[in-house]
Amino acid sequence: MAEKILVTGGAGYIGSHCVLELLQAGFVPVVIDNFHNAIRGSEELPESLRRVQEIAHRPVLFQELDITDEAALQELFRKHRFSAVMHFAGLKAVGESVQKPLEYYRVNLTGTIRLLETMKAHGVRNIVFSSSATVYGDPKYLPLDENHPVGGCTNPYGKSKFFIEEMIRDLCKAERDWNAVLLRYFNPIGAHESGMIGEDPQGIPNNLMPYVAQVAVGRREFLSVFGNDYKTDDGTGVRDYIHVVDLAKGHIAALKKLKENCGCKIYNLGTGTGYSVLQMVRAMEKASGREIKYQITARREGDVASCYADPALAERELGWKAAFGLDKMCEDLWRWQLQNPTGFSKN
Repeated sequence: MAEKILVTGGAGYIGSHCVLELLQAGFVPVVIDNFHNAIRGSEELPESLRRVQEIAHRPVLFQELDITDEAALQELFRKHRFSAVMHFAGLKAVGESVQKPLEYYRVNLTGTIRLLETMKAHGVRNIVFSSSATVYGDPKYLPLDENHPVGGCTNPYGKSKFFIEEMIRDLCKAERDWNAVLLRYFNPIGAHESGMIGEDPQGIPNNLMPYVAQVAVGRREFLSVFGNDYKTDDGTGVRDYIHVVDLAKGHIAALKKLKENCGCKIYNLGTGTGYSVLQMVRAMEKASGREIKYQITARREGDVASCYADPALAERELGWKAAFGLDKMCEDLWRWQLQNPTGFSKN
C-alpha cells in the first residue's frame, strides 16, 4: 500500500511542486488548502493541483480546509491514515506580517498547534516542516550553517517560523516517538520545466524574481532595487536562490529521513552560492532576451546585506544536493511567466 502523506497548504507555490514530487515518488498526497495563496480551478480543485494531475497523470486528493478549524482537521484524520505530514500552510508575506502581527501569529502558531494536537490524537508522529532562513536573522557569519544562532528575526513572519520550530523541538524532546525534519529554505525561485506550475503571487510580488519576471513580460514597468550601498560586490543585496524543484526533492529526502526514527533534525536547503540583485536581473535578461528596467531606491528596513547557506549537512545526512544552477532557474521561471502572463487566473 502506498503511503498517504498529508500536505497542508499544498496548492501554493512550493506545496504544489512537492505534491508533484510525491506523486512521482509513489506516495499518495492528500492536500488541504484554504485558497489564501491559491487560485480556484475547475472540478473543485485549485488550478495548480489540476495542472499537477495533468503532469503526473495521477489524481490528487484534495479538500478545502483551514488548519485553524479543529473539527475539520479531526474529521480529516478520521477519514485517512497518514504516515506523515508535510506542513506548508500559513501566511507568508514579510511586509504584511509587520502590519498584521496578530493575524500571522493566530494563523501560523494556532494553526500549527491544532495540527500537532490532531496528529497526536490520531497517532501520527512524523512531520516535515517548511521553515525559513529568516530564523537566522542578521547573519553573524557566512555561510550560514545549522548551528548559527536563531531567533533574531526581524519580522513577525520570521518569528512565527522560529516559534513553530521551537514548539516542534520541545514536542520531540518531551515525547520520544515523534520525528520531525525542519527545513530552512533559502530563496526558492523557478518553476517546473513544463511551464505548467510556478509561482503566482497575488497582487504585487513580495519577492524579487517574480517581480523581475513580471517586468520582463511587460506586466510591470520597472523594478525597484532597495539599496546599492551594501558591503557586497556591486552594492546590492546578496541571497542564496534555489530552484523550487530542487527544494521539492529535498522534502522527499526528508520523508525518508523520518523513517530512521531520527528525532528532530534541522537542515538548510540552499545552493551555498549567493547572487546579488543586479546579477539576478542580468541572468533574467539573458534567459528572456529582454531588457529589465530598474531604479535604485532606499534600503528596506529589516533587509540584510548578504545571506547564503552552508548546505553540507543536508548532503551528508539526507543525500540531497541542489542540482540546478542559476541559468536553469531563470529559464524555467521565464517559461512559466511567458506561458502564464497572468499566472493561474484566466484574465
